[in-house]
Amino acid sequence: MNDESMMTRLRRRLHGNGRQRIKARQAQERPAPVFKSPREIQIMREAGRIVARVHQAFREAIRPGISTWDLDELAATTIHSHSAKSSFLGYRGYPANICTSINEELVHGIPSRERVLVEGDIISIDVGVFYRGFVGDSGWTYPVGAIEPAAEKLLQVTEDSLNAGIKAIRSGGRVLDISAAVQNSVEPSGFHVVREYTGHGVGRAMHEGPQVLNYVSDDTDGRVVLRPGLVIAIEPMVQMGTWRTETLQDKWTVISEDHSLSAHFEHTVAVTNRGPEILTRL
Repeated sequence: MNDESMMTRLRRRLHGNGRQRIKARQAQERPAPVFKSPREIQIMREAGRIVARVHQAFREAIRPGISTWDLDELAATTIHSHSAKSSFLGYRGYPANICTSINEELVHGIPSRERVLVEGDIISIDVGVFYRGFVGDSGWTYPVGAIEPAAEKLLQVTEDSLNAGIKAIRSGGRVLDISAAVQNSVEPSGFHVVREYTGHGVGRAMHEGPQVLNYVSDDTDGRVVLRPGLVIAIEPMVQMGTWRTETLQDKWTVISEDHSLSAHFEHTVAVTNRGPEILTRL
């Protein structure tokens, strides 16, 4: 599950009381990065594989006629079979095991018996688990049957930008390197990088420092140095028509402001001396 950007939260709280005040509050509230030991990363590797198995189950199950409720139950069964639990269920009151976001829905869509997939849909599914005290977190956008060429392009561009962000990781580099790689991968396509939601550190908590933006800015976390032991969720969120979003009346589901298609791809990645290690794949 991605994190609403710190700056977005602060703007809501401060109601425009000045850029300097926002920046000062931002520095006070932002959590510091937490570096993991090799033993802790091994546990996170196991948590990540559980998440990957859930996504593997989705690849086999997604088809026209299945409901998002069915997918949530499939996730719960798979997660529990590996002695893990959902890190989303109950988080700030969230009522389901996974997030299922269809078409213009970007993130945080709530599974429902009434939401049945149809041919041509795209669905973004975000999965998080707690396993032995640590989090695994990964999201993916799937086609439902045959989809339009423009939707195929959106999915490919967004997945490519995730891979570009991961490839930008090197020990001694900075978070900003990831942000620039994602943005530079997306924008030549004419699509738009969402600015209101971000990647983040992952560990014992679902959202740790640093914040990992998907675009270049003067954000202070962009200067955080990537060192072995840092584990982050890189998660580009891309929309066809605008970077702006809005939240529905359920107070969870985020959609594109212009109702254009949205895509979301995410991996949990550890920084090592040998480069990036993707923890959420088999």
